[in-house]
Amino acid sequence: MELHGGLPRQAPGSDATTRRLLSLCGPLPERPRVLDLGCGPGRSALLLAAEAGGAGLAEVTAVDLHQPFLDELRTAAEDLGLDDRVHPVRADMAALPFEDGSFDLVWAEGSAYVIGFDAALAAWKRLLAPGGTLVVTECEWTVDEPSAGARAFWDAQYALRSTARNVAAAQAAGYRILGVHPLPDADWDAYYGPLRDRVRDFAPSTPARRAALGLTREELDVRARHGHEYGYTGHVLAPVTAGGDGRWPVRPETPADAAAVRAVNLAAFGTPLEADLVDALRADGSWLPGLSYVAGAPDGSVAAHALLTRCTVDGAPALALAPVAADPAVQRSGAGSAVVRALLAAARERGESLVLVLGHPAYYPRFGFVPASRFGIRAPFEVPDAAMMALVLDDRVPVPAGTIAYPAPFGV
Repeated sequence: MELHGGLPRQAPGSDATTRRLLSLCGPLPERPRVLDLGCGPGRSALLLAAEAGGAGLAEVTAVDLHQPFLDELRTAAEDLGLDDRVHPVRADMAALPFEDGSFDLVWAEGSAYVIGFDAALAAWKRLLAPGGTLVVTECEWTVDEPSAGARAFWDAQYALRSTARNVAAAQAAGYRILGVHPLPDADWDAYYGPLRDRVRDFAPSTPARRAALGLTREELDVRARHGHEYGYTGHVLAPVTAGGDGRWPVRPETPADAAAVRAVNLAAFGTPLEADLVDALRADGSWLPGLSYVAGAPDGSVAAHALLTRCTVDGAPALALAPVAADPAVQRSGAGSAVVRALLAAARERGESLVLVLGHPAYYPRFGFVPASRFGIRAPFEVPDAAMMALVLDDRVPVPAGTIAYPAPFGV
């Protein structure tokens, strides 16, 4: 704690990243109740108090076990005039003294590792009020096969997983994915820069100080040599409610839905191409019963539709997500997102391991999609790299590299 005391951050991060993760949460109450777990000196807690919610009047409960961090936060809040809305609490994040449903937003930047990602997802869900959101940043592998040097350090410290595996763990724990945001390298510099300066001036006068200094130097060295193999990722999560996301009940389509699905695709795209594609895929061998989903509107009509069909990558089986359509009357309401999340969850439950989509790079990353080129996967035609995306549903299955072969009805 001597090494880390007084540093601006206790994990990779930045104000820009905090704001980006906050933007992925969607609308919050005007005066949201926020819980910042493992707050450290409170950089995120202060920003959330000033900016979360429509009125920027969030009430932030900031929890840490290290009293000097809480003292730093209390002083900073007073200096910014936020001491009436930032409440430091000394508590153990594994045994929190708060009632169920106490918070609209639970926030944990760089701290969930203390009890483990899975344990955090399970323990903290009860704290969320209806419609609440959980934001967690987690250190993860960014390569399929980490080197022996990287593993030698991390396996002894904390068992890292891939983003795909953590997305799967969140969905298995009963959350839907509102957003996934890889932290930029600059966020590591914001943390490690001041720490390197502290290490340079730190006097190893006792065995404990020497041990702490040695471990920190090793951590900095591993980052310098292997930093391209791992990184932090922000996960923005919301508990799944019965029937999808509450507003939009989702289910597999039935034969009786065929006409309504066609109507939604016609309305969404304004041409018959996508509607004709769905009809053609129904008659094709690539059609997979149970992987065409609809979202229902309050009046019982079909509001949105999403479809997964069989494709291959260099001969290995994968799924193509296309088309995804929402009636223009409900676009930007969450209907499309609800049906996509349910469809991906159904694919995962069936044991599928890879989904591919050609779509807008600002939309599909919220479900965990990343550029397919990271895996050596390419489209059979010219397409912007950011628009051809892949989602690994099960990272225990090797991801094939090569060219995508779409079903015949796609005409490519």
